[in-house]
Amino acid sequence: MTSAAYQHRWLDGSAAELPLGKVVCIGRNYADHAAELNNPVPAEPVLFIKPATSLCAIDQPLQWPNQFGACHFETELALLMGAGNEGEPAIVGVGLALDLTLRELQDSLKAARLPWEKAKAFDRACAVTPWLHYRDNIDLAAQQFELYCNGERRQRGDSAQMLTSVPALLKAIAPFFSLQPGDVVLTGTPAGVGPLHSGDQLELRWTPRPDEHYSFAAHAR
Repeated sequence: MTSAAYQHRWLDGSAAELPLGKVVCIGRNYADHAAELNNPVPAEPVLFIKPATSLCAIDQPLQWPNQFGACHFETELALLMGAGNEGEPAIVGVGLALDLTLRELQDSLKAARLPWEKAKAFDRACAVTPWLHYRDNIDLAAQQFELYCNGERRQRGDSAQMLTSVPALLKAIAPFFSLQPGDVVLTGTPAGVGPLHSGDQLELRWTPRPDEHYSFAAHAR
């Protein structure tokens, strides 16, 4: 399965003049999601990486290697990184992402105490929306988003409920992974994750500010 050409784009359709980088993800950042998978709430952020080949646009068909069992959707607030003052990493864009997970494969790898990149980092495993330019009046601690599958709401997230806030998350990432312009940071998923099926129609809804609303459609091939 090959990855379709992807380029970071802004909501107005223009290209973001940034390279294509890695995706740094956080696991178990919502207590309700940890509980639904019978995972303990971590004492510190659980970090893992997806390569650039995992990125695809949300309006492209969602695909996964189905010979490895069920693929779950996980809706997350996403951050696009750029260069700030004196070259320090800075958030330049905000959006949503679907962190696709081969759940059965992940469970078997975890049971064998093996790394689970194969279940999380495969080609097209990170479908992202176009990016909203980050502005000071966007409160990253008050981001609300929802996922509807075939018209039924399956997930509702509020960044105020994250176990690790965005500033603390970036601080936790720094000792391990240098964030570069074009990198993406996923901030964790709330409860309600579930399997995708061929033909599923998805809608991601997002409220970056009380008076600003966006909706993005996706579908599973």
